[in-house]
Amino acid sequence: MLTANRLNSVKEYYFSKKLREVRQLQDEGKPIINIGIGSPDLPPSQHVIEAIQQSLTHDSIHGYQNYQGLPEFRHAIATFYKNKYNVNIDKVNEVLPLMGSKEGIMHISMAFLNAGDHVLVPNPGYPTYSSVTNLLEATPIYYELTEANNWFPDLDALSKQDVSKVKLMWVNYPHMPTGATATISQFEALIAFAQKHQILLVNDNPYSFILNENPQSIFAVSGAKEVALELNSLSKSFNMAGWRVGMVLGSSKNIKAILQVKSNMDSGMFYGIQQGAIAALNSPKSWFEKLNTVYTERRKIAWHIFDALQCTYDQTSTGLFVWAKIPSGKKSEQLADELLYKYDVFLTPGTVFGSNGEGFIRLSLCTPKEQLKEVLTRVTN
Repeated sequence: MLTANRLNSVKEYYFSKKLREVRQLQDEGKPIINIGIGSPDLPPSQHVIEAIQQSLTHDSIHGYQNYQGLPEFRHAIATFYKNKYNVNIDKVNEVLPLMGSKEGIMHISMAFLNAGDHVLVPNPGYPTYSSVTNLLEATPIYYELTEANNWFPDLDALSKQDVSKVKLMWVNYPHMPTGATATISQFEALIAFAQKHQILLVNDNPYSFILNENPQSIFAVSGAKEVALELNSLSKSFNMAGWRVGMVLGSSKNIKAILQVKSNMDSGMFYGIQQGAIAALNSPKSWFEKLNTVYTERRKIAWHIFDALQCTYDQTSTGLFVWAKIPSGKKSEQLADELLYKYDVFLTPGTVFGSNGEGFIRLSLCTPKEQLKEVLTRVTN
């Protein structure tokens, strides 16, 4: 049986392929330390665990759930946005819970893209933006992000290009993999660009609260809902990656379009997971402070690792990763393989995220500090 032609446009996800190799090395007895993947190793809060446990005693929770999520879950999302971002969200019409924001990338694309439409995709950026675009037979148009411009698009240069076929633009601030943040004035510039060219702008925003003292939502910009959507997730900020809980926010018209897709793709999120998500969104400020204390300690060790490797990095960057520039004369994948085979350490080469990732590597902070210290010992001996 022949596979669909659309599979010719995408490759197996890098981490899916590379982690098989890592597991093979581990099976051969190699003491591999994986500091390449952004899957939080810390647990959710006790309040979250108790919420899902208690939910299991409720009546009639094991059947299908509402496609739009529990009303109290949508209320918790809207309250979270008001308290954390000072943004007003209509809990009935402007928010849609998702089974992870990765699902949202597919749903948004299916709701708005036709074959042949163009999509502006960041380079470097999250690989799923381009793979989903290709799967839907749209065309990814990569826009350049560079260290010199603090990993923000040159909107003037983009405006001089032919963007008449562009339907959608992906942005991601705080940015993965670089950790760069965007200011409100930069968000204003993005909204103005989208308005001028009639482009749907989507900000993917799962890293707001990790080592970041100034969380921002693109909806803080006046008029943003008219041309923008925002994805968010509980995976990183609340250590719930495996729970698969996210959300998309935007105008009622755009949310309705996404719901048309989503309601044909699943049958609602499990009740207990929604109750746990509500508890997470109601977490006090101390939760984030405790979480960031751990990541701050880990990041200091990560900086020492990169010092030992003669790499440079931006100490003002945010998020779950440290993005580092490698010594001149080396290639990203070359250094990543050298670390894997010589030191039994797996890091992510920057080229995973696009051609502008050449010359960089990424280290994940989702690793206990004892293991990070062991990595430091290996690379300094």
